[in-house]
Amino acid sequence: MSAPSPAAGKTLWGHYAGSVSRLVAFVVDLVLSIAVFELALAGISYIAQIVTGNAIGLHRSNIVVLVIFIAWEFVYFGNAWASSGRTPGMALLGICVVRADGTVLSPRQGWLRALAFPLGFLTLGVGFIWIFVDRERRAVYDVIAGSTVVYAWDARTGRLRFLARPAGLRMSGNPPPAQQLTPPAQQLTPPAQQLTPPAQQLTPPAEQVTGMSGPESG
Repeated sequence: MSAPSPAAGKTLWGHYAGSVSRLVAFVVDLVLSIAVFELALAGISYIAQIVTGNAIGLHRSNIVVLVIFIAWEFVYFGNAWASSGRTPGMALLGICVVRADGTVLSPRQGWLRALAFPLGFLTLGVGFIWIFVDRERRAVYDVIAGSTVVYAWDARTGRLRFLARPAGLRMSGNPPPAQQLTPPAQQLTPPAQQLTPPAQQLTPPAEQVTGMSGPESG
């Protein structure tokens, strides 16, 4: 993956992620994964106590629980990198893992990166220090997996989209339906029976006319 050019502007999209962003993302993921694991242990202990009637304490000091915890961390990071290229902490910091050439990380590379990740600790931190030495800011496990970490957000584009949203809503507003602009025909033209009174109301009955002329003739 070639180094980002200075002409890229103010956007951070595709730039190699800094060590601080990566460290904060890792701390967030570590706290989140430990919290989920501890909640699971507490739930299992509670269910076991109800079933057996005895208090059962599960702690990471137990060798079996420790092995399960290590396996859980591997699944947590490996599944996130293999499926989307980012963990929840990385998504929060706006960074993601991609191939060294900038393309989408394959599932195999995601799991390989998770498998090689402990080398950063087993080498007494040398595997992490390589981030400051490598031109593409890759740690030892990145070199093994053929991956690198880049910023996956564009602050300038996001701000422009936010500012343009009200105008876009006004421009894209749909006009009111036709039935709201033009009243129905029956509201404009009253029914014919309301304009022309019935014939029997205009002409009095024959017996009323005859009754009125009777006394005069007598």
